Amino acid sequence: MKEKEFKVNVNVPNDPNAEQNDGADAVVDDATRENIEVNKLANELEDMRQTLLRRQADFDNYRKRIEKERGEDQKRATGRVIEQLIPVLDGFEQALAAHKEAEYESYRKGFELIYKQLLDNLTKLGAERVDPVGKLFDPHLHQALDRAESAQYQDGTILEVFQPGYVFHGRVLRPAMVRVAVHPQGASNVVAN
Repeated sequence: MKEKEFKVNVNVPNDPNAEQNDGADAVVDDATRENIEVNKLANELEDMRQTLLRRQADFDNYRKRIEKERGEDQKRATGRVIEQLIPVLDGFEQALAAHKEAEYESYRKGFELIYKQLLDNLTKLGAERVDPVGKLFDPHLHQALDRAESAQYQDGTILEVFQPGYVFHGRVLRPAMVRVAVHPQGASNVVAN
């Protein structure tokens, strides 16, 4: 009869502490996994924090832009109202200039008071009256309607204002209508709108 060989696998630990090391390795593996997880969560938290900071900055920029646009819209609307009131001021000026007789004095005082209040309120809103007599002609602020030869004044000096101009926050609402001095020999050098 043949003999059969039986192999028996018996685990004999070489190290009596091997079982304890396996437990320690398991604890180290758990600690490593936890550290990896903590690092991952910390990175996600930092990413979220950076995203939040960017979103807050974006919102602040948006808010500032909206406030600026509202302010500009308000200035444009106020400018349009002032432009529509300029002819009213002109009407008051004409009415005040037309009746200088004594019998109109009480009416004149009332008109002057109303005119002054209207002009003061427009000034408070930011409108500036351009009345440039004696200044040099500026085509951005003035419109030359006439020229007068004069050796007394510098070439381009404004001699008379036919109609005052108005500026609102640096924007010309209406240029001043003016008469400009021109030297007799320099008449061809006049700048006019």
